[in-house]
Amino acid sequence: MTRRAVVIGATGQIGRSAVRALAEDGWRVTAASRGGDRDPSWPEEVQALRLDRADDEALSAAIGDDCDVVVDIVAYGTAHARQLTSLAGRVGSAVVVSSVSVYEDDKGRNFDTQAEPDGFPEYPVPIPETQRTIAPGDASYSTGKAALERELLAAADALPVTLLRAGAVHGPHCRTPRELYFVKRNLDGRRRRVIAYGGGSRFHPVSVHTLAELIRLAAARPGSRALNACDPEAPTVLQIATAIDAVMGVAPETVLVDGPPPLPTVGDTPWSVPVPVVCDMSAAERALGYRPVVSYADTLPETIAWIERRLTAQPDWRESYPRMHAAYGDLFDYAAEDAWLDAR
Repeated sequence: MTRRAVVIGATGQIGRSAVRALAEDGWRVTAASRGGDRDPSWPEEVQALRLDRADDEALSAAIGDDCDVVVDIVAYGTAHARQLTSLAGRVGSAVVVSSVSVYEDDKGRNFDTQAEPDGFPEYPVPIPETQRTIAPGDASYSTGKAALERELLAAADALPVTLLRAGAVHGPHCRTPRELYFVKRNLDGRRRRVIAYGGGSRFHPVSVHTLAELIRLAAARPGSRALNACDPEAPTVLQIATAIDAVMGVAPETVLVDGPPPLPTVGDTPWSVPVPVVCDMSAAERALGYRPVVSYADTLPETIAWIERRLTAQPDWRESYPRMHAAYGDLFDYAAEDAWLDAR
């Protein structure tokens, strides 16, 4: 009998690829989202469903009585965890997307403290899943994800759950694409750019294709565990910039700055961190049989093309990517960049 999967958050960046991967692997997929839309890449047999996941009755009806796995892309906090655990006995297992931001270092520093003096966490390289995590709560995205994890793992006997701790997600449909930092500069014809920390910052990315593969594998191998979910490599910022240049056919001058950004809007890329954030993927290899399916460079052409299309449709990047602007501020303060470069 064909296995059935219900994907919550199916038309988001990760969900689109996850639905496609499961369907191609032989699952009968219900793709649930607020709009109930379909992605053109999905096989015809995928069932698209409009769902407000805040509506418990609607969620229960969507799950039905023949669901083998629930894949929750958008779960967050205790309430969503309890929604899922209430389904125990009606579903075989769950795969839930979490975040590497749940980790904290041995001094209690985490992503929530990074703006404080000496507040950036110094994790082991690479970070294993045994690294301590932040206290659960509702104060931030990180504490909410930690609360989600805590609640789900506590109910492991009733509902096997694989938690996937995603790194910096990249790919088409991203609302906060870090690649925008270099893509827009190249499109604007910038001949010089500044990168802090000598271009050596490493913030482990994860492609939507890597996440889809991990979801596919976890769905087929139920269990209760938390696993890192990152690409096979963690390139430096300079390597990322160079790879983007190669796809776009440009060769701007890169000015490397030792240490932190010289000014708030100069040299501070979305990957710029004072110490590495690199995750260990060996547990996923052991538990799921995971093997890399794409490299960061492999996925860049589709990511860049998506960003270019968005900017063509809406040239003001603050309107085409409002969440990016809210999260990072002014990423394109060319006047400040030029003034600093000219003063060198």
